[in-house]
Amino acid sequence: MSDVEKSAYRRDARRGIDDECLQSGLQKIQNRFGKGAMHYWAETADDGLRDRVKKSRMETLENLDVVLSMLADNIEAAGGHVYYARTAEDAVDYCRRVAVKNEVKSVVKGKSMTSAEIGLDAVLEAEGMEVTETDLGEFIIQLGEDRPSHIIAPCIHLDRQRIGRLFQEKLDIPYSEEPPELTQAARRALRKILLEADMGITGCNFAVAETGKISLVSNEGNIRMSTTMPRIHLALMGIERVAATMSDHQGMLQLLTRGAALQKLSTYVSFVGGPRQPGDPDGPEEFHLVMIDNGRSRILADEEFREVLACIRCGACLNICPVYGKIGGHAYNSPYPGPIGAVVSPLLFGINRYADLCKGESLCGACLDVCPVRIDLPRMLLALRRKLAYGDPAWQTTRHKWLEAMGFRLWRTLIASGPAYRLALRCAGLLQKPFISKSGMIKKMAGPASAWTRDRDLPPLASEPFSRRWKKKYSQAAKATSSEVDNG
Repeated sequence: MSDVEKSAYRRDARRGIDDECLQSGLQKIQNRFGKGAMHYWAETADDGLRDRVKKSRMETLENLDVVLSMLADNIEAAGGHVYYARTAEDAVDYCRRVAVKNEVKSVVKGKSMTSAEIGLDAVLEAEGMEVTETDLGEFIIQLGEDRPSHIIAPCIHLDRQRIGRLFQEKLDIPYSEEPPELTQAARRALRKILLEADMGITGCNFAVAETGKISLVSNEGNIRMSTTMPRIHLALMGIERVAATMSDHQGMLQLLTRGAALQKLSTYVSFVGGPRQPGDPDGPEEFHLVMIDNGRSRILADEEFREVLACIRCGACLNICPVYGKIGGHAYNSPYPGPIGAVVSPLLFGINRYADLCKGESLCGACLDVCPVRIDLPRMLLALRRKLAYGDPAWQTTRHKWLEAMGFRLWRTLIASGPAYRLALRCAGLLQKPFISKSGMIKKMAGPASAWTRDRDLPPLASEPFSRRWKKKYSQAAKATSSEVDNG
């Protein structure tokens, strides 16, 4: 992960808001999948499925060491290799060593957020290997030297005109903006690469400890080619991405496909867990599963945040979030955008480093309502904000924006004292006068307060406070009532 600039969130958020193409794409995906998922959960006949899967996910996390050990034993019994990587660097080094040992020249990939999390591609390319994304959306992103902006739809920020021009330039084909023609052009370009690849690298939607298999879900078929045609198949799995039994896996799969794309089942669901066996028509000569910790054990040990590891990475929270729906995924500067990214990224990569993410969400609660496994992201966002407000040595978190903290402390002191509060209002009333325009509104403020008037006008403080008006009104009413009594 590259360092995140302090201003990146606000800068990229404003770019996203100003990008008409992105806004159109976000509106479409939220109207279709976001609203569709909310409607589906409201109408489904088996609403208890969500609670059952949530319960099984939390039980698996409680016994994660046992479940992972069973998974590793079953994969190794089938001839596969399992490696536990404590850090991103450890995972990348293992992948590099496997590739170098097998004299890999060409690598094809299925979509994998975990590979982006650990920064794998750059290391393999530095070794002289050609790395190609085979998911259509990720392939487009790679051609444009871009970054994904959505968990499920990585190129949602591009329209077909932009993609057509990109294909014309990079694939040397006549310009077209017709989706079938663009898809066929990508298929022709990828087919030769897939046929000649030495290694296939995929993520892992889920693993099943009971069977020693990982499951991969797609609608394109590229993952099956990436896992069966190259000599080596290497799968990357966050340690939380495991189910104890096939029964648990079934419920998770049902919720994943519905939450992600309103599908009862994806086109392709593949189960792999070892090298090609005698008599098999295809499959890799070697299978490697890299279980990646990279901060997950720390989250697991914290009861306040453990729940976030139950996420099934469906992207439903992105499709309903009003903040993501305006700024897009690039503003998060993480492989994990949206509400889930606003919790996961600070916990994995540093709370102070990703402070803007958890402070930028609206806390409207829509992500909790739409989440297939009912993960309480708003609660965890508030917990992260609390750590930023007061600091937390256990998470190496220092106070974020100490001047802001001092301002709130001053505000608390003022509102606890009537005389001090009234004096502050009088002073503010005087200080605001130079900023009041002829229209009677404040159009521009100075210093840190200027952010409030960048996109809006503000009404000035009333010349007469409400408390004084209230007191005056009812004191006059009391006098009038007293006078009527006296005259009566």
